[in-house]
Amino acid sequence: MPKQAAPGMDPERALIERAQAGDAAAFREIFRNHRSDVSRVVFRMIGPGPEIEDVVQEVFLHVYRSLPSFRGESRFSTWLYRLAVNVSRMHLRKGRSRPRFTDVEVPEGPQDGAPHETPDVIVERQERVRTLYRLLDQLSDKKREVLVMHDFDGVPAKEIAEIVGVPVLTVRTRLFYARKELYAAMTAEPSLAQVMEVLVAQLPGKPRAKAGEDALRAPPEVLDDETSRESRP
Repeated sequence: MPKQAAPGMDPERALIERAQAGDAAAFREIFRNHRSDVSRVVFRMIGPGPEIEDVVQEVFLHVYRSLPSFRGESRFSTWLYRLAVNVSRMHLRKGRSRPRFTDVEVPEGPQDGAPHETPDVIVERQERVRTLYRLLDQLSDKKREVLVMHDFDGVPAKEIAEIVGVPVLTVRTRLFYARKELYAAMTAEPSLAQVMEVLVAQLPGKPRAKAGEDALRAPPEVLDDETSRESRP
């Protein structure tokens, strides 16, 4: 018999406890509730490719194995985000053969209500995504993760610090240098100078933050979320 939730217990916490007790239906519900968010995180971490679904499945395999150890010391969403980032990092580090970007479809077309895109616009958008991830591959894992979480997914520096297990100042410093290195790589070729600003708005899911070139002039100790907001175009 499924474990009964205590009166007044948070519904998500009750669902987690049921899954921890071996309730398969509860785990399936957790999967349904969080699959799209995990897919978004994985895509943004590793870039376009047919292996995205495999990595998502690997994340939930880790969730299944690790769920009994979840004690609620952080929000479940933060704990899950951390797992998704860690699994994505392991995937990138494996260095296994990845498909040529020219053979990969970049997911996610226009959002509901958005104008219909012509084939030329779609191809241009896909090329921007591929270009960005080729440049992201030049960053260290630590810088790449912070940049993707903050500038692509809009995660505040304080929450990133909790996810990766470092002080907030370390997060801000990594973000500062990640932006600096990425923009330097872009400006090395005039055709890439505007890739970041145009691309971020076109990645799957609606981003909540953007990187701005003004942020590159801010010292790490003041590169906080307010600075990031003020530097938006």
